[in-house]
Amino acid sequence: MSQRQIILDTETTGLYAGSGDRLVEFAGLEMTNRHFTGKNLHLYVHPERDMPEEAAAVHGLTIDVLEEKNAPVFAEVGQQIADFLRGAELIIHNAKFDVGFLNMEFQRMGLPTIEALGCTVTDTLAMARQMFPGQKASLDALCTRFEVDRSKRVYHGALIDCELLGEVYLAMTRGQFSLADSFAESAAEAAVNRRPRPEYLKVVQPNEAELAEHEAYLDTLEKTSDGHCAWRPKAAEAGA
Repeated sequence: MSQRQIILDTETTGLYAGSGDRLVEFAGLEMTNRHFTGKNLHLYVHPERDMPEEAAAVHGLTIDVLEEKNAPVFAEVGQQIADFLRGAELIIHNAKFDVGFLNMEFQRMGLPTIEALGCTVTDTLAMARQMFPGQKASLDALCTRFEVDRSKRVYHGALIDCELLGEVYLAMTRGQFSLADSFAESAAEAAVNRRPRPEYLKVVQPNEAELAEHEAYLDTLEKTSDGHCAWRPKAAEAGA
């Protein structure tokens, strides 16, 4: 059974999980076998503090907007998020940031960390830097590189960023899976070639009727070729 993958993104009040900043939006899109399952989780979260103007300018979420959305505090949804993530491979762009905030919020509630939930983490930022050294590796830059339409991305919202990241991740890894398919086909062919083969071929001798039929056929060839039957010269010479 294929492992669940979750394309994940968060939005926060700032950059520092250890200095009082809080999570304000969570989005996760589930994928198995490189196909989105439709099982997703998207939540707005009240940070229980003010929203800095510079943060709101990035994601468009003010405290008023969150209150209009009746956004719960993290303590009300933390268990739901943890259960959704448990045991999955998390696909995150700049994973250290999002994992740091999730772990901070989980620990405030006494919940297990991402690692303790049995999750593995794939950082697409690190992947991009390895694939394209010296090139821009932001999500915007990767969307441009892989021709992913980001025209609907007005703000850095967690849900739209997950949708874009999902397409980017599939594009980034398409070659790996094509290569894996080729290896699988080669392995299957090799397995067929390794099947035990008989050490000899069984020789079936003709019976008298079959020999007589064969000689009659050669007689016909000899008559139609004016005695130049290719199957009888040596026999004729041997009998001379």
